[in-house]
Amino acid sequence: MILSQFDFKYPPELVAQYPSAQRGGSQLLVAHRKTQEIHHTTFEHILDFLEAGDCLVVNDTRVFKARLLGKKETGGRCEIFLLSRHPEQVCHPERSDRHPEARRAEGSLWQCLGSKKLKVGQKIILGPDCWGRIRDISEDGKSIVEFSYDGNFKDILEKYGHMPLPAYIERSDEAIDTDRYQTIFAANRFNWGAVASPTAGLHWNKELLEKARTKGIEISSVTLHVGIGTFLPIRTENILDHKMHAEYFELSKEAAEKINGAKRVVAVGTTTVRALESSFQEDKIKPGSGWTQLFIYPGFRFQVVDSLQTNFHQPKSSLLVMVCAFADRDFILRCYTEAISRHYQLFSYGDTMLIV
Repeated sequence: MILSQFDFKYPPELVAQYPSAQRGGSQLLVAHRKTQEIHHTTFEHILDFLEAGDCLVVNDTRVFKARLLGKKETGGRCEIFLLSRHPEQVCHPERSDRHPEARRAEGSLWQCLGSKKLKVGQKIILGPDCWGRIRDISEDGKSIVEFSYDGNFKDILEKYGHMPLPAYIERSDEAIDTDRYQTIFAANRFNWGAVASPTAGLHWNKELLEKARTKGIEISSVTLHVGIGTFLPIRTENILDHKMHAEYFELSKEAAEKINGAKRVVAVGTTTVRALESSFQEDKIKPGSGWTQLFIYPGFRFQVVDSLQTNFHQPKSSLLVMVCAFADRDFILRCYTEAISRHYQLFSYGDTMLIV
């Protein structure tokens, strides 16, 4: 349970800066837990390791453009990162500094991360039709920002927002990211969703899903809005002292029935695992919604998930710790060592593995 046990070295050039040329074009490492054998192939062959009666469960959250680049009234540049909507949606008509055409609507109050130099009361200008003011800053550096804007805030984000690529992708977001940092499962019903992509799902394409259905594999979905905790490393030497950020999840009655009736449950991504294991009650998956802070580390007893498809994760991350809980830690680190020796691409836009 010591953090240093979940560390590994990798060449920086293996961190994928762009997605593969097309979805499904990545390398796939298949890790067999029982025999501890490792098999190398490509993602288009993943169905060779799945069977009729399996239920493939994906996370259908939608990534929104949570990164906002603005200016202070002094002209200096600043950045704020939207984390989640604030529950308070109260209008303050007495404030004379609001844009005369602005309307308080869903999305006007947000919990955010911003520069340490920002102060309470400071105004951040995104454009002539939108600006925000910092209402409060907590001790952990998070701020409450109230936005005033014309029209619909969803349209404002499309106009001024940027895809929230992780920091290890050392470039600005581009047009390709609007499509490829979003899974094909992303549901249009979400006005706001995740601030990070459930990246294991980025490999799937429509053709491969159709082949899965033809093979007799059920496709089901859960929703877990991936939060900023995905980006954050564990900072406590004893991992049991680590506190997970809460993330909202939903599981429908239809999905629960499919999953409970499956021969095997194959989770696409660690976020799907958290949603499924958080939904297990009284010996079965129960439909519902709520917030989860479930931290899965070695010794955890998995009740739902039988197989896991997941990307390669950063050292000392809660995601790597979860994967090491699903399979033997030494075996997983051996898989990582072998993948690195074979020049697998790493992290969000990188290659992937299937643990069976």
